[in-house]
Amino acid sequence: MNKYLIYCVFAMVAFGCNSEKKYESADLTTENLESTDTVLTEKIIKTADMRFRVKDVQQTKEKLSSSIKADGGTLAEFSIQSNIQQTEKVRYSADSLLELTSYRTEGYITAKVPSDRLDEFTNKVAKLAVFVDQQSLKLDDQGIAYLANQLKNRNRVEAVEQLNKHANKKSNNVETALVLKDDYVDKKVENLLIDSKVKYSTITLNFYQDNTVKRMVVENDRLSDFRPAFFTRLWLSIQTGWTIFVELILILVNLWVLFVLAAAAYFIYRQYKNKPKALPLKS
Repeated sequence: MNKYLIYCVFAMVAFGCNSEKKYESADLTTENLESTDTVLTEKIIKTADMRFRVKDVQQTKEKLSSSIKADGGTLAEFSIQSNIQQTEKVRYSADSLLELTSYRTEGYITAKVPSDRLDEFTNKVAKLAVFVDQQSLKLDDQGIAYLANQLKNRNRVEAVEQLNKHANKKSNNVETALVLKDDYVDKKVENLLIDSKVKYSTITLNFYQDNTVKRMVVENDRLSDFRPAFFTRLWLSIQTGWTIFVELILILVNLWVLFVLAAAAYFIYRQYKNKPKALPLKS
């Protein structure tokens, strides 16, 4: 009996020691999570936008491309478009016309410029403009989101390590580990994108030039201008009328049988109409 009592006492003491160790390790893990990687760093993303008028859109686009490359940036997208405002054709000669076209040319550029040189680059752009319609700059601090991704990734690494220690064929630890690893990759990629946007700022440039009038001599496509002169058309009309008259006579000759039948019918009708009526007999 005394032996069993002694064994129970030892077991209780050992269980208490293990529990204290577990609580201590849990407290240490909590302290580590609260004390590590809690330094918030600035992750400022800059985006700029400008709209301005220039003398020549094509030349401005070439100068902007050179300036972007010189500042260590990259050209992400560009387009040039001409929109016709009005067009008109006036007589230039007997067989040609003068085509007048009024059009407006606009350019669009999206570029990535090193963030530390963004202000200097916008100053260069302003010097190329006749005047600036609109200019804006937006700052977005992603430091908190960046820190949150780091802390979540640390938790995922620790969770995967614990799952790997207790993995077995019957449990679903492998699938859970894969989900955690995928989440880790997603958060890692998000932080890489934030770093890229912090390093290189995105700037959007919209520029245009004043309406331009284009003059060009083109072939006359008005068919009415190619009609013959009046007397020529008059003589042609006489010839056409004589041709129609001759054709009409020929048509009437081809219908001579109808005329004969019509004359015979008329003669019979006259004979029947002029025949005296018989008088009635008296009783």
